[in-house]
This record gives sequence, structure tokens and C-alpha cells, in this order.
Amino acid sequence: MSFLFVIIITLASTVIFKIYLKLSSGWCRSQKCLIGKTAVVTGANTGIGFETALDFAKRGAKVILACRNYAKAAEARRLIIEKTDNTNIHIKLIDFSSFASVRSFAKDINKNEDRLDILVNNAGVMHIGQEKSKDGYYMSMQVNYFSMFLLTNLLLDLLKKTDSSRIINVSSFLAKIAFGANLKNICKHMGNFNMYCRTKLYIILFTKELARRLKDTNVTTYSLHPGAVQTNIYRHMGKATALWLSCYPVKNWLAKTSEEGAQTTIYCSVEKNIEMYSGRHFEDCRAVDDYYYTAKFSKFQEKLWETTQELVGLNEELK
Repeated sequence: MSFLFVIIITLASTVIFKIYLKLSSGWCRSQKCLIGKTAVVTGANTGIGFETALDFAKRGAKVILACRNYAKAAEARRLIIEKTDNTNIHIKLIDFSSFASVRSFAKDINKNEDRLDILVNNAGVMHIGQEKSKDGYYMSMQVNYFSMFLLTNLLLDLLKKTDSSRIINVSSFLAKIAFGANLKNICKHMGNFNMYCRTKLYIILFTKELARRLKDTNVTTYSLHPGAVQTNIYRHMGKATALWLSCYPVKNWLAKTSEEGAQTTIYCSVEKNIEMYSGRHFEDCRAVDDYYYTAKFSKFQEKLWETTQELVGLNEELK
């Protein structure tokens, strides 16, 4: 009887928690039209990136799908056009594991686009192991943080030329549990999971410092936690791992859909009158208190910027 009682309580608690997640999930209600606007969405062929690009297309924007795999991007483009009748959807290839590819992409955008209203830094990987990039950095650090930092800086002039533009950086609540986050260890591997958590913390710090540096411009920036979402970011974990086996069934039932997970990204991109929150972190379509411990220290975020700038080779370009 007691065992059955435990099962019933567990199932009931799970259902209640699922209902709570559904009811507490934020939804972007903005009706803003994006005709005449241009948006770049990285990692736009799947998950949150795809749903974000789809929403922008529905609003009439010119959407640039910044993806690594052309075939997958082409399928995403086909689906978006089919669903929206907006044919102003373009594919531009970018490989975040290569700084050369990031620079080539940015050069193309700067040369061929006369405006950039929205930049969504969404691309990311998780649990990719100790594999290193073409530039010699751990893949998850380069894909999730270094290349995002480089791309954003290379597109800043175009963003500033646009009347009012926004930079949206997708982070995660896992930034809260990152450890070993200091300038000496920025490139040190301290476990796959912690590496991922640190990249997400660095994204929040980058956003805060970027907002400070853009204070007197027409560009605003926001970081966000999309929630636990049913995406394929777990694809590198390996289905045989205990973590995958324990997480997979739970995340598929409890987690948000990709459309639900994209809502805060969309909100930060189109909602009116949130310029005052530039540099802030968002969850469920609302700004949240700055309770990310390391992110409270402005001197650290400034030093992190300078260190990252040197690591990605941005100093010479700035000169």
C-alpha cells in the first residue's frame, strides 16, 4: 500500500508540475510588424532558432538563416516559406567552430546588407566532449561563446547604422551553477557539463558588458533563459550515457516545445518599450533579478571582455 501511495503521489506531483510549467510559461503577445526589417538568426534550421525565424517571417521580415549545414537550412527555408508565404528568407553559411568562417559570414553581411535590425545569437552545442575546434579551443566554448562574441562585434557597425536594433543572446539558467569561472581558467576543461554552464554564464556577462559599451547608441541587448526545451541540443551527449537515459524521457514530457521555448527570444526581439532593460536577463518574457552570482561583478565582466577580445583575435581588427 505504501509503495502504491508513493507512486500515486509521484505521478500526481509530476502532473501538477507539468500544469504549473504550462501556466507559468511566458508568451509573446506583441503584434509588431517587421516589414522592411532584417534579422539574422544563428542556428535557425532547428529548435528555438527555427521557431524564432518562422515568427519573424510571419511578421514580414527579411530573415537570414545563419547555419552550418546547407541541406538542413534549405529544408528550414522551404518550411518557413510554405508556412508564411514570405519568400524573403535567405541562407548564409557559418561554422561557429571556425573563426575564419565567422569572419567570412560577417564580411558578407556587412557588404551586402544595408541594415540589421535584429541579431539573434542562438546557435549552441552541449556535451560535445573534449573535441577542439579548428582554432584550438574546446568546441563547446568556441561555438557557444567565443564565436558569438566575435560575430556580434564584427556586426556592430551595421547594427549601429540601423535606426533601432537589438542583439538577443540565448543563455541558460545553468549559468547559475557554473564553477571555476575566472580569467585564468576560461579555456580550461573542467568537465563537459561545467564547460557548458560556464559558456552560458559568459554569455550573460558579455550581454551586460555589451550593454554598458552601447549605452549611448541605438543598439540594445538582452540575454535570456528559454526554459527547458525539447530541442536537439542534447544530440552530442550519446544515447548510451546515464545522463541521456535519465534526462530523455523526462525532458520530452516536461519540457517546453520549441515554439514555447522561442517566446522569450521573440519577446526580446520585438516587444516595445524594453530599451530600459538593455543588459538585463529575461525568463518567460520578463526581466528577472540579477541572481547569477558571478554576473554581479562589473569588473569581472569588463576583464572577461578584454580577455575574450584577445583570444578571438579581435584586437588587430579593432585597430
